[in-house]
Amino acid sequence: MTSKAIVKCDRKWRSAALVVLALTLWHASPASAADEPDLIFRRSTVFKWLSPNDKLATYAVDDPEVDGVACHFTVPEKGGFKGWLGLAAEVSDISLACRQIGPVKFKHRLEQGDDMFRQRRSLFFKKMQIVRGCDAKRNVLVYMVYSDKLIEGSPKNSTSSVPIMPWGAGDIAVQKCGEFIQ
Repeated sequence: MTSKAIVKCDRKWRSAALVVLALTLWHASPASAADEPDLIFRRSTVFKWLSPNDKLATYAVDDPEVDGVACHFTVPEKGGFKGWLGLAAEVSDISLACRQIGPVKFKHRLEQGDDMFRQRRSLFFKKMQIVRGCDAKRNVLVYMVYSDKLIEGSPKNSTSSVPIMPWGAGDIAVQKCGEFIQ
């Protein structure tokens, strides 16, 4: 082998190693503020003959900083070969519903608009975020979902409100979100 052929081969291996490393780091990096969501169900929306169908998928995620609150969101998932390989850019149509599922307990002080959950929606640039805020006047937690890109975001969004209420006879001292979220 000539030295040019060795250098050319070395470059190919180096490039391949960098791609493998980038994909490994992308999958290993933390994608969310909360734990990974629980898949509730999927429903096919577009049939494809030789590749996976386009689907709507509904997920659940518990707020990691506020006990007693869970959110459900539905996202479109691209099928086809690009979707199967994880290369398709997902659209920004996301619906959101959050509810009180137990006594509400704040784990510590939080900021208005903190991320509650993040998830990548494309290989490199797009991500979905659920953020949390507080309507102190009404003692209501407000959750908003939106997606953004590196360069520009999407105006598509959805909002859900969770009034903080007593949970059962033993839950007398209802926490005020304004005392924990600034």
